[in-house]
Amino acid sequence: MRTILILILVVTLQSSCKKAPDETKPLTVMYLAPQTLEYASGFTILNKENYKEIKVTTPWPDAEEELTYILYPKGTEKPFKAANTVFVEVPIERVVVTSTTDVPMLEYLNLEQKLVGFPHSDYISSEKTRALIDNGTIKELGKEYNLNTEVVLELSPELIIGFSATGDTKAYDLIQKTGIPVVMNGSWMEQHPLGRAEWIKFVAAFFGKEAAAEERFQKIKKDYNKAVTLAQDVTHAPTVISGSMFKDVWYIPGGNSYFAKILKDANTNYLWSDINKSGSLTLSFESVLDKGQHADLWIRSGSSKSLSELKGKNHQYALFDAFKNKTVYSSTLKMGSKGGSIYYELGPMRPDLILKDIIHIAHPEVLTNYEPYFFEKLN
Repeated sequence: MRTILILILVVTLQSSCKKAPDETKPLTVMYLAPQTLEYASGFTILNKENYKEIKVTTPWPDAEEELTYILYPKGTEKPFKAANTVFVEVPIERVVVTSTTDVPMLEYLNLEQKLVGFPHSDYISSEKTRALIDNGTIKELGKEYNLNTEVVLELSPELIIGFSATGDTKAYDLIQKTGIPVVMNGSWMEQHPLGRAEWIKFVAAFFGKEAAAEERFQKIKKDYNKAVTLAQDVTHAPTVISGSMFKDVWYIPGGNSYFAKILKDANTNYLWSDINKSGSLTLSFESVLDKGQHADLWIRSGSSKSLSELKGKNHQYALFDAFKNKTVYSSTLKMGSKGGSIYYELGPMRPDLILKDIIHIAHPEVLTNYEPYFFEKLN
């Protein structure tokens, strides 16, 4: 009841206390720089004369409608009125994000100081942003699916960049009724590694950082494609299995998945590459053993920190040649100071580093002096 009363009060104040613009004060109109996309398929950007139209076409699985956002410069009138459309005055000065994958994008654009709140901030691993959490600049907002509405309203963000795995946006809808615009980041739905990284352009558009985003993305693209070229010159493609058991199911990347694409680009023979599925496959232990027992490499083996810990979870893991030969690699050994995953936070923004890690594992002769960033061998 208290939250509802606060929302009513905020909406009332916003509608009744708006001042007429000071016509004697000159307006500074932001230039909305054009943007183009190369790999991302989950959103579009249409550059108009005095605004940008961004449509997020796949914010979550099986989304029935696309989401439309109109960005227009502060100090100008809203370009038009439309239902089911979120209007955002840019550039943004105060933002709340809800996924750790947004944090590297903000940092690469030098925008971390504009982040004022985050849900379950222990998940954040970046030392730069953790320092802002520790000194109180970034406030804790509770859980991502149950944001502390009162704290959000006190922070007065100009934008919330949300995330939903299921399409449940109730918490965001409640906040948006107060006048705070909410936009959804669907980068995790992209199947091409560079497509995920290109969502930095989505974030940049709200801050007038289009040029910086383009420069950063082009560098990542160049490094990724250069690594692909190096790997394709190798004649031997080692066989690979991935994933691990959870209860009675082995979850393994589908053949059209983001990670399967990286394994292909690293010139490995991923044993489930022929399965036409973009999400995870749910398999029995027996079926994985039958197909992958003699695989050369086991990459992304779950959360275990050692071979003994891995075997302790299921003694039959020891039947795999990769276990016997100690060629099991995990991305979970490197964690932030509060236990957050560096791989899951930074990896989507840096597919070039993931690719180089796997090339170094599969073809060590190609990247001889390379130090892996995410993946480490289990001992």
